Amino acid sequence: MTAANDARRAGRRQFLLVASLFLLPLAVAAWLYYSGWRPAAGAHGTLIDPPRPLPADVFLGQWSLVYLAGGDCDERGRAVLEELSRLRLALDRDAARVRRVLLHAGECFTADFPSGAPDLVVLRASGADGAALRAQFPAAADGANGIYIVDPHGNLLMSYPATGSARGLLKDLERLLRLSSIG
Repeated sequence: MTAANDARRAGRRQFLLVASLFLLPLAVAAWLYYSGWRPAAGAHGTLIDPPRPLPADVFLGQWSLVYLAGGDCDERGRAVLEELSRLRLALDRDAARVRRVLLHAGECFTADFPSGAPDLVVLRASGADGAALRAQFPAAADGANGIYIVDPHGNLLMSYPATGSARGLLKDLERLLRLSSIG
């Protein structure tokens, strides 16, 4: 009789061990979820939640990297646009899905500015319509420069400081393009 009890105990132990292999991860996941724990944010920029639909049709059809030039455009603005061009080329096969957009309010660049680049759209946002468009961007109120990601449906998704790291912007953009089938 003791041999039968020992065999039964061994069978129960095996059953509990196998059951714990399946139930323990579920219990830990439930505990983490209900305790409010969330993984660290993976985005390098600031998520605009909820996304803002932009009124301009120029943002439709492709992903857009928008450089919002503050009051005066200078060599720093030119350098940011060149950095965005390099970032776009770093996307390799997805580079055709992305265009650069320069949004400025005044006389931004001189005549020798390379505005003929096929991936660069230059928008002069002046007057009432321009002010309404600039007001959609978070940094427009204080006149600061910024870089923004706009999806092919014309929704403003993320913002970055113009002086920030291009590597973080590239990683976020690669992730968006990989996960999205639009644009």
